[in-house]
Amino acid sequence: MIVVSSMVGKDRIIFATKEDHETPSSAELVADDPDDPYEEQGLILPNGDINWNCPCLGGMASGPCGEQFKAAFSCFHYSTEEIKGSDCVDQFRAMQECMQKYPDLYPQEDENEEKEKLSKDLEATSMEASAAKEEKGSS
Repeated sequence: MIVVSSMVGKDRIIFATKEDHETPSSAELVADDPDDPYEEQGLILPNGDINWNCPCLGGMASGPCGEQFKAAFSCFHYSTEEIKGSDCVDQFRAMQECMQKYPDLYPQEDENEEKEKLSKDLEATSMEASAAKEEKGSS
């Protein structure tokens, strides 16, 4: 049997012999600890709050424009408008203005690409939030 595992930029081939497969595994499975403060919770915490430490935010909540990002993202997340987030234009504008002051930290994409990416990100976030609400409501 040949197992190929991906590494940074390279593949590594591991050959497993018949004897390797006949030897019992020594791997130990550890049960997840629900009280583990470092356990990944996802973007939305079980109580419905935003998890600002989620790696999925890419550190945006802690950079020099973190407060503007949090304001814009919170506004969108909690928006009850028919067109979700349509009441958050001012917060997103403030975030964008802040980001333009730090081009090394927040490289500007092509304007159309940026709008398309933001739209997709907001749509995905909205879908995650809806799924979390449905999941919470069904329990």
